Amino acid sequence: MSTLDDALGLAASHGLRLSADGATVVEAGLDYRVIMAADETAHRWVLRIPRRPDVSGGMAAEVRILDFVAPVLRAEKVSVPDWQIRTPELIAYPALPGTPGLTLSDSGEPIWHMDPASPQYAARLGRLLARLHSLNAADAKAAGLEARSPDQVRQTWQDDINRVTNEFTVAPTLANAWRAWIDEDICWPDRTVMTHGEIYPAHVLLDNGGAITGILDWTTARVDDPARDFAFQHGAAGDEILQATLDAYEQAGGHVHLGLAAQARHLWEASPLGYAIYALTTGSETDQATAAAMLNPKA
Repeated sequence: MSTLDDALGLAASHGLRLSADGATVVEAGLDYRVIMAADETAHRWVLRIPRRPDVSGGMAAEVRILDFVAPVLRAEKVSVPDWQIRTPELIAYPALPGTPGLTLSDSGEPIWHMDPASPQYAARLGRLLARLHSLNAADAKAAGLEARSPDQVRQTWQDDINRVTNEFTVAPTLANAWRAWIDEDICWPDRTVMTHGEIYPAHVLLDNGGAITGILDWTTARVDDPARDFAFQHGAAGDEILQATLDAYEQAGGHVHLGLAAQARHLWEASPLGYAIYALTTGSETDQATAAAMLNPKA
């Protein structure tokens, strides 16, 4: 599915007729190509088209996630997608209010539509995460969502490290840092919570005043390490903004264990590891070459 016309034709085959006028294509996602276009009544829709066959296998799980989180976030005036077309080749839903805080140019360069170092955004995000993380983990598991215990979180990262170091040449400094992180007891959570997993400004919708109006792309959401939802705050804006986010989170009732800030930093620094697992999943030679360069940059 390489052209806008192809995507609009696919939507039309499912009974959704959209116009190419003013339509946009978003290539930022690793799993989905996203197209935004308006119908005949000028209402905008979002089309998500899987990039690979394996992506479709997670759709049923994402529906369960959306059904679980939507009522609670709606009470906070934050929207999540309402999938009105859901097939292996296409997801479509009415566009949510607000605009993303981050998009990519045609050449793949980031375009910021907000200040990632904004204390106001940090406070709003911290409060929202406190609400999301307050969802009952047992209820999430009962609703069919993936739920990992603290021990499982740590073991999964250990397993990923083993897999990547077996499949790629990894710079010794990087491999040693990962092993030290796994052994650093203080970093690992004493309890797991309902997390989004990829919450960063490309997935956060904002109104003109900077209020958060919606959260997109719940593909990787599960009960897991709370630090997953803070890692980008460190990566984009540094420790001061990360701490401001954690302060707002704690004030709103979020549980901050002693090593949470350090864990958020470690998760950001483990990005090459995460990308390598992605490359092994896709099997793409291009993805694997990119991962290899990230894992052994001086080679």
